[in-house]
Parts: sequence; C-alpha cells; structure tokens
Amino acid sequence: MNSERLLQRFLQYVQINTTANERTQDYPSSSGQLELGRLVVSQLQQMGIADVQQDEHGIVIAKIPARGRPTAPVIAFNAHFDTSPETSGKNVRPNVIRNFDGNDIRLAGDPSKIITAEKCPELPAARGQTIITTDGTTLLGGDDKAGVAIMMELANTLVEFPEIEHGPIRLLFTCDEEIGRGTQHVDLASLGADVCYTFDGSGANTIDHETFSADMAEVVIHGVNIHPAIAKGKMVNAIRAASDLIARLPRDSAPETTDGRTGFVHPYSLEGGVGAATVRIIIRDFDTSKLVQHADLIREAAKETERRFVGAQVEIKIHKQYRNMADGLTQEPRAVAFAVAAHERLGRKANLSIIRGGTDGSQLTEKGLPTPNLSSGQHNFHSPLEWASLDEMVAACEVGIALLGCWAEV
Repeated sequence: MNSERLLQRFLQYVQINTTANERTQDYPSSSGQLELGRLVVSQLQQMGIADVQQDEHGIVIAKIPARGRPTAPVIAFNAHFDTSPETSGKNVRPNVIRNFDGNDIRLAGDPSKIITAEKCPELPAARGQTIITTDGTTLLGGDDKAGVAIMMELANTLVEFPEIEHGPIRLLFTCDEEIGRGTQHVDLASLGADVCYTFDGSGANTIDHETFSADMAEVVIHGVNIHPAIAKGKMVNAIRAASDLIARLPRDSAPETTDGRTGFVHPYSLEGGVGAATVRIIIRDFDTSKLVQHADLIREAAKETERRFVGAQVEIKIHKQYRNMADGLTQEPRAVAFAVAAHERLGRKANLSIIRGGTDGSQLTEKGLPTPNLSSGQHNFHSPLEWASLDEMVAACEVGIALLGCWAEV
C-alpha cells in the first residue's frame, strides 16, 4: 500500500463540501457529491480502470475484471460521498499529525474544542500513528471519505501488483447515505455482485454484522398565529406545543441515556414558528418489531399535547429508513466468515460488533446483497472533534486485498 498516496487523496476529498441535505428530494442532495464523484471517476481512469461511470444520480460504479480467477464470485466494495448534515462540512481544514504522541488535542481553529482520551478512549491507542483531525470548526468527513480513499488505494494497489489474483470486482460509490437514501438508485442487477462490503466503520479490525433498524418520524404541529397584542384566548403557539411534545418523550429511551442493544427515540431537529413547527425524530432499535412501539410513544405524546393545547393539530408521518443487516446476512454466512478469515490471514483478530446506527450495507442487505460493514479508521464522526487514523485506513486496504484472496479460492 502507498500510505502517502492514500493520505493525499483523503485530504483532497475532505476539502470538497459534500454535506447531505435532507430538506430536498434531489438525488444527490448536494452538488459537491457530484463534484467528488467526477474526481473519483477521473482518478480511476488515470489508474487504467476503463469500465467506470457516474450515472445521472451521481452514483459511481467501476468494474474491474477478474485476474486469474474468472469463475470466482463477484465482490463489491462500497463507500459514500456525502457527509453528515449535523455538522458543517464546508471549508474543512484538515490537520495532519505524524507520529502522534497520544495526548489530548486542542484544535487550532476553535481552542475550546479538545479531543480527549476521557471522551475518546481510543485516542491514546493511536500513539505513534499518523492521524488527521479537524480544526474544530467543521467535521472532518472521515465518514465516509476515509472509505472512499481506502477503496481508491485498494484499486490502485491491484493495478500496480498484477500478481494479485482475484475474481471480478465492483467499486460502488453512493450518495446521501447520511440521510437514509444511499441505495435509492442502486441497480443491483447492473451491479452484478454476489456479496459486498462497506468501508464505513470505526477503528480497526472490526466487522459490523448487526445494525439498528431505523425509521424517522416527521411531526408537524399546526398552531394558530395572531398578533400578540390580541392573542389572549386565540393564539395557539406551535413552538410551545412542540416543546411540550418533546418533553413527553421518555428520557430513558434517548441516545444520551442508552447503549448496547437498547433502542431510542431521538428528536434531532426542531424548526418553525407560532403557526407551524416541525420536529424530526429518529427511531432506532435492533429488534425491528419494536419500531412500532417507539412510534406509538410519539403518537401518545402527540395526543396529550393536543389535549393540553386546545386548537393545535399534530400530523405524524413515519418514514422507513433501513433495517438490521443481521436479518439478511444469514442468507450468505460466508460474507462475515470470510471477513474474519481475511483478518486471520493478516495475523489479526477480528472483532464482530454491533453498530448503533446504519450504513448503506443495511439497505443493500435488505435488498438481497449481503453487505457487512468494515473498519475505515473513523473516530468521533459527525463532530468537530472527528479524527481519522491513516494507519487504520492502510490496515483496511490490506483487509480488502485479503478478502479478495479468500473469495478467489471459492
């Protein structure tokens, strides 16, 4: 692997603003994703990979023919171009720290932002590595531009080392994963893969084989607006009603009070005015059947709010997002087994884990393409305190090559 080339590509990618925008139905939801896709296409072509294209939705698919193993299963790798809308991805100023000393990091752009071992226990373990942080004013974008850079280095390595035998390969770059639309326009028949792996995980040597199942509740509270001077007995303040509804959601079912396999109901967006306010609430649980119970909690809170705020009307729409990948991975047990074997070939011990979130792999698996999630060196993602490890990204490339070797022997 060429670690310096991987680093320079990653630094180039994170400086392109690809923040997803859930307030539009356009796909992709932001123009930067198209820009990054065009760059990736150009770079793949410069490597000598001819069969690569970006479709009208911004999705990029590259097809790499088999080398020495034409009958092996078709393996796909996936990463997404977009970054989370929870923190700005505009004007990202990455900071490269070589031979990291393992101590807490005060970020130069906002000295009040400090990455600490207390809040991020994996930080001291990165001592001696090359890590990349933000300047504290934006996110970094390692989720998932680390995955994009890993896939690009993997492809470049295959081109440079013709002695590596492998079956047919697909590289799939999607858009708008962060807002639940990543695979909306992926044509699995055209992709033609038998199994897929997302590079969209944290740390090193981790295989995510279970994810949350997820829905999103869009709650619109309709109030009655009138001039405050004559409002007595007439105004129904949708902002106050929305606050009341949020306060009725159980605190013991929130992300800040749960861990492990416990699901949650999480209001993450509130906007509007006296006449109308919208609350967006994400619903998560490893047990898909419990999503209905969580949605019912929101409906009961809405009824109580309507009773208290006479004249308010609450409208609730539940949007399906993704489902626990564990439900579908049983259809192809080799997907996880070979990922474990790839780590063993490298002398590493894989950690089978659950993820309190989801990836494109959740939706791809539900659609019939088994897709576990692999490490990509991300840490503190969706935050100005985000950082990534170059060493762990290189390790992820090595896992990808080893995986191809496992499948080539089928």
